[in-house]
Amino acid sequence: MKILALIPARGGSKRLPGKNTKILGEKPLIVWSIDVVKGLPNICDVLVSTDAPDISAIASNAGALVPWLRPKYLSDDNATSVDVALHALNWYEEANGPVDGILLLQPTSPFRRVEDITRGINLFANRKPCAIVGVSPASQHPFLCLKIEGQRPIPYVEGADFAMRSQDFPKAYVVSGAFYLISPSILRYAKTFYGDYWMPLIINGIMQNIDIDTLDDWYMAEYYLTKNNEI
Repeated sequence: MKILALIPARGGSKRLPGKNTKILGEKPLIVWSIDVVKGLPNICDVLVSTDAPDISAIASNAGALVPWLRPKYLSDDNATSVDVALHALNWYEEANGPVDGILLLQPTSPFRRVEDITRGINLFANRKPCAIVGVSPASQHPFLCLKIEGQRPIPYVEGADFAMRSQDFPKAYVVSGAFYLISPSILRYAKTFYGDYWMPLIINGIMQNIDIDTLDDWYMAEYYLTKNNEI
């Protein structure tokens, strides 16, 4: 099986400027995502799609493939992950032949475990064509969420009972952003990672599901990294 790992890393970041090249631990943020898949079985290449020369240089030095700088139409706020993935996939298959899957790894999720990636790839291999998306246990259960109509609080989930013990709640999950693996045929047809073919990969652990978008997220990542190194 031949899987292309893709790391989308735009240079512009309004909430946390320069986050992809910012040093976390002892290496730039983007290098965490390169290192975790580099050399894994079935990963044919680790391609970084970026519009920023500094990110390109760092990623190349870390062993990633950076064949071009992303065109401008894929570098603004309107460009989606699907747009970026299709651009990279089309280029790669034209240059190197077809792949069985494209694994999208957001650089803002630096603490993925090799074992979780391997589980996701194995699940994909047994079910393809399909899409596998990482999910994590919800930090706040939807049964405890409210909407306000006028001055009246109403359970966001119809039938939710605030008197129910939390241990009796059904399990709830959210998309974690740490793992997206999809068949090229489905990506091209559906143009989404969440179509009829998608399946969840449950990723447990607060650290593994950190998604860095703000300075507070960065501080949390540094905290958990420090605590993990102390264990």
